[in-house]
Amino acid sequence: MRAATVKRRTSETDVAVEVALDGSGKAEIATGVGFFDHMLELFARHALFDMKVKVTGDLHVDQHHTVEDVGIALGEAVLKALGEKRGIQRYASVDLPMDETLSRVVVDISGRPFLVFRTTFPTEKVGQFDTELVREWFQAFAVNARLTLHVETFYGDNAHHIAESCFKGLARALRAAVSVDAREGERIPSTKGAL
Repeated sequence: MRAATVKRRTSETDVAVEVALDGSGKAEIATGVGFFDHMLELFARHALFDMKVKVTGDLHVDQHHTVEDVGIALGEAVLKALGEKRGIQRYASVDLPMDETLSRVVVDISGRPFLVFRTTFPTEKVGQFDTELVREWFQAFAVNARLTLHVETFYGDNAHHIAESCFKGLARALRAAVSVDAREGERIPSTKGAL
């Protein structure tokens, strides 16, 4: 099974992440940020990754360090679980509706981290969660998983729905991109021979 564990401790957060790419979508998430837990739970469910995320963060400051550091640790775990990336599909694109919202997420497991994030939110917060942290999480995750990642929301009025369409879109795109293509066999899907 392709799986990895990452622990990351700083003066701001203490993060422990376990991820299994060939799972069934089971999630045990405890970040201390309710809306963010909801996003990670639906991410695991739609990616069919089994995930455990436990964080003790400096929430007395704000939610930024917790959200960003989970993106770093989860990205590192996915990269580690992929190993040499032999036989994977590599590319995937998903258009993800969430009621009135439509977002597109395109991923290339390229080894060249890059994020294009063309999504805006009509409100600064969903409950107590700062919507600007959605981009922060995607940036941290893309860089540390070494993904080329494009996220664009075409339209939407509800900030909760917009965030959810981005996380679900990434989950569904990754589910396809990490899947194994039997025709690839043990080959790395690149003419360079490495990703």
